[in-house]
Amino acid sequence: MTLLLSPNAWWVLLSMLVLGVASGMIGCLAYWKRQSLMSDALSHAALPGVVIAFAITGVKMLPVLILGAAISALIGAFLVQWVVSSSRIKEDTAMGIVLSVFFGLGIMLLTIVNRTGGGNVSGLDGFIFGQAASMVRTDVYTMSALGLVVISIVWLGFKEWKLFLFDPAFAKGLGLSVRLMNSLYSGVLVLVIVIGIQAVGVILMSALLIIPAVSARYWTHSFKWMLIGAALIGGGSGVIGTVISTMGKGWPTGPFIVVSSAAFFVISLLFGAQKGLVIVRLQQRSRIKSELSAPAERERTVVKEGGY
Repeated sequence: MTLLLSPNAWWVLLSMLVLGVASGMIGCLAYWKRQSLMSDALSHAALPGVVIAFAITGVKMLPVLILGAAISALIGAFLVQWVVSSSRIKEDTAMGIVLSVFFGLGIMLLTIVNRTGGGNVSGLDGFIFGQAASMVRTDVYTMSALGLVVISIVWLGFKEWKLFLFDPAFAKGLGLSVRLMNSLYSGVLVLVIVIGIQAVGVILMSALLIIPAVSARYWTHSFKWMLIGAALIGGGSGVIGTVISTMGKGWPTGPFIVVSSAAFFVISLLFGAQKGLVIVRLQQRSRIKSELSAPAERERTVVKEGGY
């Protein structure tokens, strides 16, 4: 098995585990803010920043590229809010505009840089679909450290996030700054996106944010357990996808991670304890059966009481 033969695979596995957990937890925040499309918009908006950061510095150091991606994604988030607040355009439409414009700009810049940058540009286009197998130990350290920061922010501020998401008016009355929480939410969302695009790519990164959270929703109504479930599904998808990708030569890690998370979603869709299709169908059949048997039961009771 390739995983046992390649020491680098263990580092990739570690980073994908942390990334999956962080993505699942942030995906829960985006789910309850009803901004699942925002993750897609910002992941695409990060691409121009990666290319511009490389064009300015001429190096492919991950911290530099992450900084460029973060700035570009934050500009995208600001533009979404600006368009919504200054026009009659709805939020989902604004997200779609930012997504398409920034991604088109990123592809255009990438094409120009590829033609003028020489051999040092090789591999830069891997940010579109991800290139987890090419990560080195320093990349893993960077991704893992930033991922743990995201996990800590969400978990340590659990009560504040719960108030912010479900009762912002009450949170404001308690003195919690809604503007600060919105800024913090945008910050952690951008952070988890920019640390994941090298491994998963700008196109697939949104799936790693959305699918674990939606899958966990099928198992519980509790926000706390949904966070834990999404973290487990995201981390499990990262580990399983990485292991499968190591079994073949040149198999991409990002797509296998997304397919693994999709498998968890299908299982949750069918057998989830709260809304699973199979569980709901069984409950409906049980309820219909009890309703059909109720008149007969009442008739037997009347006959027995009447002495017949």
